[in-house]
Amino acid sequence: MTHTAAAVDAALNAITFTADGLVPVIAQQHDSGEVLMMAWMNADAVRETLTTGRVCYWSRSRGKLWRKGETSGQQQRLVEFLIDCDGDTVLARVDQDGVACHTGRRTCFFQAVYNDGLQVTQPIKIPPEQLYGSPKK
Repeated sequence: MTHTAAAVDAALNAITFTADGLVPVIAQQHDSGEVLMMAWMNADAVRETLTTGRVCYWSRSRGKLWRKGETSGQQQRLVEFLIDCDGDTVLARVDQDGVACHTGRRTCFFQAVYNDGLQVTQPIKIPPEQLYGSPKK
């Protein structure tokens, strides 16, 4: 889904970015409600996401825009972009190709806390080596 310049401006004006110029974003599969991941967007990532319909984040580790799936092919297409009541968190309802997590799991939320400790709740669907090539040494 793409948006007009006026809609992009309205969204940017409604979002309260942190002092670092970021806003947290939860990505949710639009048809199942499954929570896929949490990431960050800056104003440029918001603008690109809303104008192209392909979800783009800000990579804090790389210090640059990160177009979801540019390396792995596991893209997210925007279905709906929601801003919370305080303007300080975004929910991106997306259509996820394949897996969302760099570990090769469908979602990044795969570690459940139980009384006896952590339990992995999802199998690896695509080995990271398949997603990103050979592991770096």
